Amino acid sequence: MIKPLGDKVLIKMIEAEKTTKGGIILSSNSGEKPQIAEVVEVGPGIELDGEKVKMEVKKGDKVITSKYSGTEVKYEEQEYIIVKQADILAIVE
Repeated sequence: MIKPLGDKVLIKMIEAEKTTKGGIILSSNSGEKPQIAEVVEVGPGIELDGEKVKMEVKKGDKVITSKYSGTEVKYEEQEYIIVKQADILAIVE
């Protein structure tokens, strides 16, 4: 198991859909990196100027991340990315 430290978040990218809601089939070689991911694990947070910074995301959340952010990690045949909480732009509800 990978447990992130500080304000780091372990995410797994969600495969981009091959067909739009309107039925349009998307090219698999479009080259765009998907930006929606699922949170797998969350670090404990950090202290900044003596105050604990709250972690805004939790395990299981679907999030939008900055393109090309984080460090890619392969663990037990799965690919993950470790990002700073600041690289997470939004939670998808």
